[in-house]
Amino acid sequence: MLLIRLIHALWSLLIIKYAYKITEQYSNKKVAWYVGLFMALYWFMPFMSVRNLVEFVCVPPILIAIYQLNKQDGNWKNFVFAGLWLGIAFSMRFQSVFISLGIGVALILLRTSFKNLVVLTLSFFAVLCITQGLADFIIWKKPFAEFLAYVDYNVQNAGIYGTDVWHMYFDLILGLLIPPLSFVLFAGYFYSWKKTALIFWPALFYLAFHTYFPNKQERFIMTILPMIIISGSVGMFMLWDKYKEKINVKLFRFSRGFVIVLNLILLPVLSLSYSKRHRVEAMTYLYNKNDSNNFFVEDSNKENDFLMPPLYYYGKWISVYGINKTSTADSALVFYKSLDQKNKPKYMIFWQAENIEARVDSVKKRFPELTYETTINPSLIDKTLYWLNPYNDNQTAYIYRITK
Repeated sequence: MLLIRLIHALWSLLIIKYAYKITEQYSNKKVAWYVGLFMALYWFMPFMSVRNLVEFVCVPPILIAIYQLNKQDGNWKNFVFAGLWLGIAFSMRFQSVFISLGIGVALILLRTSFKNLVVLTLSFFAVLCITQGLADFIIWKKPFAEFLAYVDYNVQNAGIYGTDVWHMYFDLILGLLIPPLSFVLFAGYFYSWKKTALIFWPALFYLAFHTYFPNKQERFIMTILPMIIISGSVGMFMLWDKYKEKINVKLFRFSRGFVIVLNLILLPVLSLSYSKRHRVEAMTYLYNKNDSNNFFVEDSNKENDFLMPPLYYYGKWISVYGINKTSTADSALVFYKSLDQKNKPKYMIFWQAENIEARVDSVKKRFPELTYETTINPSLIDKTLYWLNPYNDNQTAYIYRITK
């Protein structure tokens, strides 16, 4: 995992590099310097950069493509490379197709030649034919099998996962970028829409789709945050040049100081924390015990499923037996008796604090010698995410030993 984190950290440095280069194309070195600083030190950027989230991993190829398209030399090779990078981004994150569509609209508005548009499109589909066509045909005997299955699943299950109010992503953008700077950046994003068309339209298309689609999760919006920071910074300095004589200097300095101080507080807190603590540390607790080849998960607040624990941290790949409203402790006891002594579960993990006493009492009717071991609480990040959106499971893990 350390190696994976380091690889992602190195990969994410491309975001800083190309955000700087794109801003320099639109503005000047001063503005580009601020954008580079934002990309490196915004409180959530280091935290997101080392994670294997496709929503964020696909950002470097998108920025590289925009940089190539922004070159003003008219060379058709720029469109070839841009198409290749957009195809790679799509293969990582299918929803990035809305960014590609937005780029296409921007290029049409910028009166790009039909020849270059065709080159860009063919280059894009060439990557898809290899990564989604040929690869899927080899694995599944059907081209584009993964993409088609992904679309079908998301359409059929659009409302099963987290849903929220239509303005959820606007609230997140304004919150993550820290008010009042976030309001200025968002205003700058719209103010510079003509100048930064190759960023404005892709971000708008992507934001519009996710605002419309029922399944809403915080991580989805991370893909366009760097783009909003770039165009927002360009627009922010345009607004400053236009209205600097009318700006209240004292209010401006106070706002700037507030944002800097709050960011410096949040940056180390988030960078030295991790999410899903209750799940990870429940597994490392059992790993360190090293006296069980199996365990139960009790998640009876749910109807038909249960929260799957991250078995990587348990050190063993097992078939976890879950207890919920449908699969009761009676079924668990039957399963327990069917196993040999070596593989009988020695622990039971209860997810969530809701109704915990009643749930433990219910299980004790079938496992009377259930003994309390420890409690693992959610991290500060988990609590904060729950506060931002109650659909995030802010769970506490209770571990019990099955002594008989």
